[in-house]
Amino acid sequence: MRILVINAGSSSLKYQLIDMRDESVIAKGLCERIGIDGNIVHKTDKGSAEYKVDLPTHNQAFQELVKALSTGDLAVISSMSEIAAVGHRIVQGGDNFSASALITEDMLTTVEALSDLAPLHNPANVMAIRACMQVFSKDVPQVAVFDTAFHQTMPEKAYIYPIPYEMYEKYRIRRYGFHGTSHRYVSARAAEILGKPISQLKMITCHLGNGSSISAIDGGKSVDTTMGLTPLEGLAMGTRCGSIDPSIVTFLMEKENLDIKGINDLMNKKSGYLGISGLTSDMRDLGAASAKGNARAALVMEILCYQLRKYIGGFAAAMGGVDAVIFTGGIGENDHDARQGACINLEFMGIEFNSELNKTIRGVETEISKPGSRVKVLVVPTNEELVIARDTKEVAGL
Repeated sequence: MRILVINAGSSSLKYQLIDMRDESVIAKGLCERIGIDGNIVHKTDKGSAEYKVDLPTHNQAFQELVKALSTGDLAVISSMSEIAAVGHRIVQGGDNFSASALITEDMLTTVEALSDLAPLHNPANVMAIRACMQVFSKDVPQVAVFDTAFHQTMPEKAYIYPIPYEMYEKYRIRRYGFHGTSHRYVSARAAEILGKPISQLKMITCHLGNGSSISAIDGGKSVDTTMGLTPLEGLAMGTRCGSIDPSIVTFLMEKENLDIKGINDLMNKKSGYLGISGLTSDMRDLGAASAKGNARAALVMEILCYQLRKYIGGFAAAMGGVDAVIFTGGIGENDHDARQGACINLEFMGIEFNSELNKTIRGVETEISKPGSRVKVLVVPTNEELVIARDTKEVAGL
């Protein structure tokens, strides 16, 4: 049984074809620069190819995806009838969806209505789904997997903002959280590694990359998370400012003569690691600059690690303890300095960190706490596509 996983953006479409018999990836790729000039990267066990092709819309991107999978030297299927179902990542499900669900016209109408909460993501997600529906037979089930669904278990005290309650009732302004598929996967995998039922564990999962979030997971359920109404809240990120004094927004709008788009661009695209360093949003480049003595590049890492410790300590207090801290995402899986900085001075919580082992770990499942550590620290590479494929199989009843 083969399931196609789709992760669509406004000008891109990532895909993986997964064989659910052994959960292996048969092919994966990226259709990018949709609506601009078009480029495709396609990879299989046979090799890889990258080529330019006209991609004016997502419809054409899906048609090219079909060609990549079923024709040429890198074909992995003879026809699209070999694909049993399609799973789609949708960023914002609001409080309408607490689990993955079969895609219907009514659902798409609801997802479109949530576009105010995710203007860069939901319209692109819906556009891709509609394009996919034109390529596949109506008999092929299509399933939506929501970034926000995992966090719907948060209690009211964690998701309600202290603004007039009427704003929540009128506009559904609340904490939604994101990266839910990743937090769900790594917490479940960590429980397997630790050999304990997830229902008996309190965990803090740190998804760290260009976008970063931390979640408090008690008994397998999200009880708090750092991202909020949008992915802007919480940690400083690649180009996002994270949590700041709200009055900074109006102050800068007045002083810099910024309109709504201008302040949005400043906070989402010009802040975070890029804004602090003045160099780049890429932590790898910042590490190299820091090693050469760049003080502002070094400051980025200091701020990140300080914030990580604050949230880890805060979430441990909120849950009344913690059994494991998990690192994932591009930075979490590969940057030993970030992991070390996040765990330093947390011995009082029961973390005995293995600094020497930590330095050797990049992108592999490993416990990086010492054997006697009361609180375990793990690196667990995330696999959001596999979660989407598993959910698609279950929801479609395959």
